[in-house]
Amino acid sequence: MKSAKPVLLLVGLGAIALLGVALYLQLVEKMLPCPLCVLQRYAFAAVAICCLLAALMPRGASKVGAGLGIVAALTGAGVAGWHLYIKAHPTVSCGIDPLETSLNTIPTAKLFPLMFQADGLCTTDYPPILGLSIPQWSLFWFALFAIVLAMALLRRGR
Repeated sequence: MKSAKPVLLLVGLGAIALLGVALYLQLVEKMLPCPLCVLQRYAFAAVAICCLLAALMPRGASKVGAGLGIVAALTGAGVAGWHLYIKAHPTVSCGIDPLETSLNTIPTAKLFPLMFQADGLCTTDYPPILGLSIPQWSLFWFALFAIVLAMALLRRGR
């Protein structure tokens, strides 16, 4: 493959699709997002924005966008990993109370409360989806996005 643009578009659209899944789980399945879930949503949005903008840029600039997409994916993986740690150790608090969080005062939470307002608790147990919890799925997708973007970035550099 001579161009990473299809990969960037695929990852960007995949991240947007996962935000759609998050809304489905929230609205249809009544799974309230906790503060760590909202932080993961921000990371998926950052991956999508970086990848879609990088796909529109010339070759040199798209490398920077892909690199930023990797950083966003790794950041999201870190948040998902912390979320998994909290779920495995229920006595540990995420340290963020959804009712008093400053996360809900960020302008994007005011503009798009449906997507970016935290209403749930980090330790709430929801039924697994195909055997995995929501933070496990998030970690999987963030890791996959980071690996795919890194491979595209390295392949383009040759």
